[in-house]
Amino acid sequence: MAGVYSGSGDCRRGVAVIRFLAELRRRNVFRAGTLYAAVAWLVVQVATQVFPFFGIADWVVRLIVVAAALGMPFLLAFAWYYELTPEGLKLEREVPRAASIRLQTGRRLDYAIIAVLCVIVVVLLANTLVRQPDGAAADMENSVAVLPLLNESGDAGDQYFSDGLSEDLISVLGQVTGLKVIGRNSAFRFRGDLSDSRGIGAKLGVANLLEGTVRRQGDRVRIVASLVSASDSRVLWSQTYDRELKDIFEVQSDIARSVAASLRTTLLGNPIGPTDNPPGGNLEAYNAYLQGNFYRARSTEADDRTAIGYYREAVRIDPQYASAHAALSVTWTMLAGAFLDGREMQQAYLDARASAQTALLLNPDLADAHIARGVLLSWADFDWHGAEAEFRRALQLAPNDSYAMNLLAGVSASLGRVEQAIALKKRALERDPLHATWFEGLASYYSTLGRLDDAQRAIEKAIALQPTGASFHETLAVVAIQRGDAQAALRAARSGPPGSWRDLAMALALQIGDDPAAADAALQDVIAKYGEGNAFQIAGIYALRKQPDLMFEWLERAWSNRDPGISYLLYDPFLTAYRRDPRFAAFCRKVGLPPPSSTRQ
Repeated sequence: MAGVYSGSGDCRRGVAVIRFLAELRRRNVFRAGTLYAAVAWLVVQVATQVFPFFGIADWVVRLIVVAAALGMPFLLAFAWYYELTPEGLKLEREVPRAASIRLQTGRRLDYAIIAVLCVIVVVLLANTLVRQPDGAAADMENSVAVLPLLNESGDAGDQYFSDGLSEDLISVLGQVTGLKVIGRNSAFRFRGDLSDSRGIGAKLGVANLLEGTVRRQGDRVRIVASLVSASDSRVLWSQTYDRELKDIFEVQSDIARSVAASLRTTLLGNPIGPTDNPPGGNLEAYNAYLQGNFYRARSTEADDRTAIGYYREAVRIDPQYASAHAALSVTWTMLAGAFLDGREMQQAYLDARASAQTALLLNPDLADAHIARGVLLSWADFDWHGAEAEFRRALQLAPNDSYAMNLLAGVSASLGRVEQAIALKKRALERDPLHATWFEGLASYYSTLGRLDDAQRAIEKAIALQPTGASFHETLAVVAIQRGDAQAALRAARSGPPGSWRDLAMALALQIGDDPAAADAALQDVIAKYGEGNAFQIAGIYALRKQPDLMFEWLERAWSNRDPGISYLLYDPFLTAYRRDPRFAAFCRKVGLPPPSSTRQ
């Protein structure tokens, strides 16, 4: 008897389940759930693909996913308890079976489901056929990184020569139509490291590597160059050149042509040649120019002064050497802005101005000449619009110049066009993907827009690439401060290398802590040590302390000192908190910047 009762109970439970499922179908709960799931999936797909183009933060997409998941049970419950009638929504129990229009509603839901599924099919096809077009693979194939040619001369002092040839090859290959060429900063990180071509290609985002050696002996030079497939280390092309030094420019052009032919790309212009060789072909001038480039890349005060000496020698030997005049101008400007003050700074700017004007007179179509003038206009004259015009002209002349893209990104941010700056900085990083300081700039742009996850990723990338970057940990501390995380801000500040940026980071981090005395002491210490040279940063500390009167006082001091920090005004997250203060707009007009709108761009 127990078995009979048990079987009868199972039967009743089975009948109850069947009736419940039938009721779910009758009330269109399945259809409503299917339509909701399809629409939710479509919305999430559109959000993940479209939102990044408008700079919308990742957390918004995550919020949409969570909201869609949480909404499903509410939708199912709603479909169970309510019915759509000609008079509107009513509770299901209040609708007589004879008056129900659930069948018509079900058909409408079926049509809606079919329509949404058709849209989903279109989206999936677009992802397959459009998002990854054949051209993308072709673009990847037509990409190359010029690794620094190894110096085999037996004299470490000849390193500048092999580096200079490598840089020239980067410049020459940049003239090839449709060829992606990685910039010096990223490519030179792999000096002498040929053990993992696949890894190097992946890190640089290229399919091909140009590597080789240089041996210079007296008036002769031997260059061995090879084009290697990054994926499998297969040699695509290789050549050895034994030439006299006077033929070095011809060798560079020959290598560029061979690489272009191997990658089946089209040369832009014929003949092709180095853009920075001396017009008279004087090897002594070219040698001095290469030595100047070698020291300038180190970016210290002593090395800048050494580079200036070599550039002066280059233009003394060949006064028509426009590229040397342009490089001399940029180095004078950087030296003045980063290391000098007072009368010495002003004299350096005068020298930079003369060199830039000479370069433009000698070769108005030289991109580096326009870059030199743009850098001078932004650093010395605070002429943001003039600098922007020069950088845009440089990009017209050299569309693949990542340095020009980076400079244009900077001046765009200075003018308050931060979204545009992000797009330009990303373009620059595509061509120089391991440039640590550019990632810091990108982090600053994200920071002022409140895109803190993006900012953190960018500044952590910069620190990973260059752990000793002077200002990187200060930027990381700023992001933590924006999150309101005092402990993380202190950890970031303490992690920085000793010096002014670490002290400034500590002073900022302490302002949101629970020790007002320590915060005041840190601020006074920064003022005592760096009040003359870092007035702009001190203004930012007062902004964080919510002391706008002192903030504007220090901004005025920064302007009096012609502090280059003024260029950060419209994307400093602490200062722009006061963008609605009439004094902020007045100060912007005073320094030649557009007054900010009431909302961030």
